[in-house]
Amino acid sequence: MNYGLSIAVAGITLFASCKDKSNNNDKDTATSSRKELSPEAQSLVSLLKLRPDSAGLRLKLAVMYDSAAWYPEALAQMDSLIKKDSLNYGLWYSKAQVWEHSGDTARAIKDYERALHIYPAPEAMLSLASLMAENKNPQTLAVIDNVNHMRLGREYDAHCAFISGVYYARTGDTTNAIKQLNNCLAANYTYMEAYIEKGLVYFDHQQYDKALDVFKFASSINTLYADAYYYQARAYEMMNKKDSAVLRFKQALSLDKGMKEAREKIQQLEK
Repeated sequence: MNYGLSIAVAGITLFASCKDKSNNNDKDTATSSRKELSPEAQSLVSLLKLRPDSAGLRLKLAVMYDSAAWYPEALAQMDSLIKKDSLNYGLWYSKAQVWEHSGDTARAIKDYERALHIYPAPEAMLSLASLMAENKNPQTLAVIDNVNHMRLGREYDAHCAFISGVYYARTGDTTNAIKQLNNCLAANYTYMEAYIEKGLVYFDHQQYDKALDVFKFASSINTLYADAYYYQARAYEMMNKKDSAVLRFKQALSLDKGMKEAREKIQQLEK
C-alpha cells in the first residue's frame, strides 16, 4: 500500500522568498510557531497507543503534528513509518516537506533526493529545485530541465519558469531572471509569486518606479493579494512617498491581519 502518497501535497505551491520580509523558514521562527494540538490530534495520540501498528493513523498524526509546527514529533512518526517501508517514495517526500517546513533546508534537500531515487516524480523535482534555487545551487537548472522534458503542460511550465527565475535572481543574472519570470506569467498570468519576484528584481536594483508598476499590476490581477500592496508600500517608502506607503501598508494589513511587517512599518511611518 503506497500510503505515503495519499498525504503528499497534490499540487506544488511555490512561494517567492521575499528578502526584506522575515524569513518564514528560519529555524527559530519555526520552533516558536508551535500551536496547541487540536482535540482531534490529541485523540489520535491516544488512539495510536491502542493501535501502534496502524500506518494510516501514524501518518495522519504526522500530518497534524506538521500543521501544528510540532516538527520533531512529526519527524519521529515519519521515521517510524520509513523504518517499515524504506522504499516508499511518498514517505520520503512527506518527510522532506516536514524538514522544509521546519526550516532545515539541507535535510529537506537530502530527503527529496532520496524520494527521487525511488521514483522520479515531478512534484519532488520541483520541490528540490525550489530549495536549490534559493541556495544558488547550479544544479537547479538541470533538475528543471528534467521536468520540462516531461512536457506536463502549462501548469508545470509555469512552475519551472518561476523556479528558474528565482535561481537567476539569486545569482544576480537580472536579464534571465526577468525573462524566466515573464515566461512563468505567460504560462499562468495569475501566478502571483512571479509578480512579486519580478518586482523585487527591479526593487533590488533601486528601480522603484518599475517595481511599483509590477506590484500595482499584480494587485489588479488579484485585488485580495496582500503582498502586492505590501510591496507597493515598500516601493513608495523608498521613493519617500510616506502617505502613499502608509495607505498601502494598511491595505496589506487589512487583507492579512497577521502581516506584522506591515503593522511595524505603519507604526514607524506614523510617528
